[in-house]
Amino acid sequence: MDIGEYGRLLRRQWISILSLALAGLLIAGIVSVLSPPKYSADTELFVAIQGSGSVQELQQGNTFGQARVQSYVKTVTSPLVLQPAIDALGLGMSSAELATRVHATADLNTVLINVSVVDDSPVRAAAIAEAVANSLVKAVDALEKPTNNGNSPVSLSIIKPATAPTVPTAPNTRLNLLLGLLAGLALGVGIAIARSSMDNRVRGESDVRLVSHAPILGGISFDAAAVQQPLVTHASAQSARAESFRQLRTNLQFANISGKARTILITSSLPGEGKSTTAINLAISLAQAGQSVCLVDADLRRPTVNEYLGLDRNVGLTTALISGGDASEFLQRWGEDDLFVLVSGQIPPNPSELLGSATMEELLASLEQQFDTVIIDAPPLLPVTDAAVLSQHVGGVVVVVGVEKVKRQDLEKSISALTLVDAELLGLVLNRLPVKGPDSYSYTYYRHDDAAAVGGAVKRRSRSKGKSTNEESHLPEIVHSSMYVEPRPARAFPVESEGSRRRR
Repeated sequence: MDIGEYGRLLRRQWISILSLALAGLLIAGIVSVLSPPKYSADTELFVAIQGSGSVQELQQGNTFGQARVQSYVKTVTSPLVLQPAIDALGLGMSSAELATRVHATADLNTVLINVSVVDDSPVRAAAIAEAVANSLVKAVDALEKPTNNGNSPVSLSIIKPATAPTVPTAPNTRLNLLLGLLAGLALGVGIAIARSSMDNRVRGESDVRLVSHAPILGGISFDAAAVQQPLVTHASAQSARAESFRQLRTNLQFANISGKARTILITSSLPGEGKSTTAINLAISLAQAGQSVCLVDADLRRPTVNEYLGLDRNVGLTTALISGGDASEFLQRWGEDDLFVLVSGQIPPNPSELLGSATMEELLASLEQQFDTVIIDAPPLLPVTDAAVLSQHVGGVVVVVGVEKVKRQDLEKSISALTLVDAELLGLVLNRLPVKGPDSYSYTYYRHDDAAAVGGAVKRRSRSKGKSTNEESHLPEIVHSSMYVEPRPARAFPVESEGSRRRR
């Protein structure tokens, strides 16, 4: 992943990362509070070499002393030094236990030895440090004393007596909080990267680009109001949702600049991605632009166009295909614009055969002669082969990608299925995009009071029209298998007023 992808990842997972960082900070604080305080007392000794005082002997003695200092440092934690200190203070511990609390160091090129003792009591820490220093002086004198009972050439002197500390050295609350915060952040980022690598759901344009470089014709942001009012006619003309479909209409015209694709098939990878609502709203947007549009519900397994538009489904596409009659006889006009709908008709036992027949090809050719644009709502690509079969009879295919609904491998299979049958893929439409965040795809140019007016209009329209059904993406999901059956009848969608809906 590049830097931009890491940035999007952090923005997606910022809540979990922040939660783990705060958890690390909290744990560090609890540990600091519950940890007993530790006090450290220090004492310092000077190593001197006995000599005549000449310059040469002083230089030799200094070199000799520096060489011996490191040996004395290691001697500090030996039983030879610690046991006399234990006996002098009457400590109830062994020399090995005391050695864990005593630490001796010596700087390079010096003859100074620093002895540090850590204990729960500041007074006892100072007493132990003082006793260990005195014991070290005696031990070195005994070790360096000549065999002829002469004076030792080395003498140690305490130049800094140990004093009882007033402030504990541990726990270091600030350091613990900082380490806890950093550990929480590192854990959060690590988990976010791991989750991202295992999560193959499409979340935005960047994930789509990992699968295909097909044009993205538009992005439709998730709108809570659209769950109950899925059609663009339910919202204000200045709403972000209506503008998204106008942008999709414009981009689709540029993608089909040659004008050869007069029949456009709308499909998706899996059920529930919003293909039907996209097809319906695209058809409405094209009709509002002055085009004559025919919307065909070719989802002969789970038809929903009639439910969204409040039309009768008894006769329609299957009726025309089986009877061989003129499809224009079964068209139903919807709204005040030049939009006609060919509903699915009765559910047939052989939808794939009907959609791939020569009769279907002739029907579409006939509709192309009558309308500027023909929009076809087709079944999903992966559960059944209907869309792949039907794509050979149309001028272009648009695949709806349900954000956080479809996985990258499923989208890749869908595009491969279209490529296998030489279908003309015009582009992709991202549906249910988040309004905010790294994967948002919408921009607002209206004032806040305009948005409030839009929301109020939607609520008033909702109260006046009564009860509505959910958006297609909230309809019951179908099991991903070779079978794709008709669900139980859904609730009727709001029907247009008699004055605005005229049927041919």
